[in-house]
Amino acid sequence: MGKNLFVSLGLVLSLLMTPVALPTAAIAQSVSITIGTNLNRGRGITCSQGERLLRNRGFRNIRRMDCRGRFFIYRALRGNSRFEIAVRQSNGRVVDVRRIGRRR
Repeated sequence: MGKNLFVSLGLVLSLLMTPVALPTAAIAQSVSITIGTNLNRGRGITCSQGERLLRNRGFRNIRRMDCRGRFFIYRALRGNSRFEIAVRQSNGRVVDVRRIGRRR
């Protein structure tokens, strides 16, 4: 009986002394897209692929303005702002991001 008491007491003490793991704080993550961001890992893209890649980066209501030549030009919304984004066709790299206004 005394041996069981010591074993139980030792178990309770060891449980009391173990540190309690606290949950980590949640951090809001934002997707960054800046000039020089490579959207397609250096491979050439089509106009529709560029639109899809921008949508995956958080843009919405994407309109294709010009998909002829070396650069594809898109207009899109992100948050409360409208942007004009230029993407290089040969490697999918963002070459220009310009805020063109705020949405009302």
